[in-house]
Amino acid sequence: MSSRQQLIRAEADGDVAALQKAQRDADPQIRALSLGSLQRMDALTDDLLNAALSDDDRDVRVRAIELAFDRQHIQLVPGLADEDDLVVETTAWALGEREAPDAESIAALVSTASDHRVSICREAAIAALGAIGHPDGLPAILAGLQDRAPVRRRAVLALAPFDTPEVTTALEEALNDRDRQVRQAAEDLL
Repeated sequence: MSSRQQLIRAEADGDVAALQKAQRDADPQIRALSLGSLQRMDALTDDLLNAALSDDDRDVRVRAIELAFDRQHIQLVPGLADEDDLVVETTAWALGEREAPDAESIAALVSTASDHRVSICREAAIAALGAIGHPDGLPAILAGLQDRAPVRRRAVLALAPFDTPEVTTALEEALNDRDRQVRQAAEDLL
């Protein structure tokens, strides 16, 4: 029986101990899958999640972030400094989905939106700041209007929760953007 089959069998049998043991499996796919199994069984502990957040494998870290987004007490901000862009992107999403993001999360998202070397990470951070809708994120969103086209498109959409003269001016300027989708998004918001 393969490790994957053993994992399926353990979940079907409600064998929490076997699923927890799978967190030490050499195969990162098994470690990532066991996190989901434990979550479905309501047996995913904070200790296991925290360990998975620092796993050597990117896919395990990503899965842990996806499962931890609604656990306010689990620290996700370090994921924004991960060397892997998918981890950074997923962390930004997770922070944007949190019920009550803290000041540290917002500041880290602003930094990522402003300074990350990879545009998809800047875009994800801007999307998260828009989802949060906190005024501290607005300057980074507005700065995103000067970035690459996908980031500009995301920045326009991220302005939706804000209603200030500065935002109206930015949206009016975006009506003249060289990217058609940026112009369309700005028109839709105005």
